Amino acid sequence: MGHWFSRNIVEPGKLPMFLALTSFVLTFLVTRTVTRLIRAGKGPFRNVSSGGVHIHHVVPGVVLTILGGFGAVGSGRHGVGAAVFAVVFGIGAGLVLDEFALVLHLDDVYWSDDGRKSVEVVVLTAALVLLVLAGFSPLGVNDVTAEERQDRVSFILTLVLNFVLVLVTLVKGKFRMAVLGTLIPFVAIVGAVRLARPGSWWSRHLYGRRHRARARSRIRTYRHDKRWVRVRRRAQDLIGGFQERVPGRGSTPPR
Repeated sequence: MGHWFSRNIVEPGKLPMFLALTSFVLTFLVTRTVTRLIRAGKGPFRNVSSGGVHIHHVVPGVVLTILGGFGAVGSGRHGVGAAVFAVVFGIGAGLVLDEFALVLHLDDVYWSDDGRKSVEVVVLTAALVLLVLAGFSPLGVNDVTAEERQDRVSFILTLVLNFVLVLVTLVKGKFRMAVLGTLIPFVAIVGAVRLARPGSWWSRHLYGRRHRARARSRIRTYRHDKRWVRVRRRAQDLIGGFQERVPGRGSTPPR
């Protein structure tokens, strides 16, 4: 295990990314645990306020993200400095994305249904960083052979093709698949060839007179959401604690 870690993480200069991902995930889990305890009125933790203003943890998160980001840029990929700033950046990013929904809606929606976006963004971010750490590169560059790299025409065409697939998937309203498609090209192919989601740019502009395509799109989307939304919500409840109800409080109590 030690040899594998040294050969695949340390030597290629991926240690800062590994430390950033680890600190990011741990910070999110610890933060969620603390906020759930505060919500339930248990333990020594309390909300932080100054002059009657509730200081959300996104505030120190932004500061740490800026410090860690600029420090990482100036530290390179090796050395103690790079490792320290990677940890600082990961902690800051974890605090910021845990309140992603608050930043998006400019409202304290932490425990509401809108607050589920924070958990979803954190999980998606961790998955993407893990893929990059495992060796995947944007738009499938790592899938290009040495011969294709020497042939600039083939190389550029490969990048353009993968980019177009990701773009088509995005305008069809399949955001998650488009994001994953930047690292796993065949995922973007699936999203590009299947029907667009209702309400997407593709559906509004290209299905205007195609009544059968619009009907099939609605039916397929309904079946897909019925199958997977419940599973996704259960996972979000388990991670984020949305299913917990505090006696004597409403469904969205303050932290």
